[in-house]
Amino acid sequence: MAQNEAVGRNIVVTGGGTGIGRAIATRLAGSGDRVTIVGRRRDVLRATAEELRGEHGLDVTPVDCDLADPDEVETALTRLPDRVDVLVNNAGSREPATGPGPHGVRARWRGDFERNVLTAVLLTESLRDRLTTDGGRVITVTSVAALRGGGSYGASKAALHAWNHSLAAQLGPQGVTCNIVAPGTVAGTEFFGSRLDDAELTRRAGRTLVGRVGRAADVAAAVVFLASPEAGFITGEILQCNGGELLGR
Repeated sequence: MAQNEAVGRNIVVTGGGTGIGRAIATRLAGSGDRVTIVGRRRDVLRATAEELRGEHGLDVTPVDCDLADPDEVETALTRLPDRVDVLVNNAGSREPATGPGPHGVRARWRGDFERNVLTAVLLTESLRDRLTTDGGRVITVTSVAALRGGGSYGASKAALHAWNHSLAAQLGPQGVTCNIVAPGTVAGTEFFGSRLDDAELTRRAGRTLVGRVGRAADVAAAVVFLASPEAGFITGEILQCNGGELLGR
């Protein structure tokens, strides 16, 4: 299929203001797609959209929304495209430590579930009727932690894998594919903060087979492929993007 048959689509990217989400939005908009970036921080989203529109002439629209809040999701629907060709569920983060004892444990686990699972599920379910038949794509970004363990964060990402299997079965008859991209360590994002110093980068690079940690552009490239017409016969899959940090699952 010719490359230009994939452009001009309506694409929604959550967590699109920074890091991996921004890289995904930039790649897709750079191919001629109309991209809506969604996230909680209005100022960050607007700054990203203005930069991509102003400096690069890309078609990027910001929509601020707390995707874990059903009321905010319902309100945001009026600002999202009536037809969605590609939905990229990228929003997510790790719940910070919330204190000792069972109350702290519950807060951490509940926070990770809301930040990583509900942010994807609520929006996807709300947009199901808008997904393009015979060519629509749902792509969810998770983590290597879902495959090798990682406490409440890894468990929340693993929940998305199980959910995606069901979603692929439900939407497959409509010609909509549903896939996962599971990155390993990715530098240049807000996720690790100051923990990812030079020593830690070197240590993590040594765990890969290619001798380096990931970049946001690596994950964006995987998403772009799964969003393409060429990936139309791939669904219900987990595409690892970790440089060989974890193999064979």
